[in-house]
Amino acid sequence: MEAITYSDFKKRIKFYLNRVTDDFEPLTITRKHRPSVVIISEKAYNNLLENQFILSNPANVAWLEESRKQLEASRTAKKQH
Repeated sequence: MEAITYSDFKKRIKFYLNRVTDDFEPLTITRKHRPSVVIISEKAYNNLLENQFILSNPANVAWLEESRKQLEASRTAKKQH
């Protein structure tokens, strides 16, 4: 994750916002005497919310863990369409 100063962000806001959305990478903006800020794309934000929702259900976590174990044990099958 790249970090830039607030001053640089202000000078090139369009460039940095496009890069965040195009590259799907967060951007940290540092500020003097203030906490830093992280900017992410709307797509990344929605993905975080969806993951949080899915992982808040213990049944989903158990299903994902079982799937991970099967994958690690090479107990997978390719589904034909």
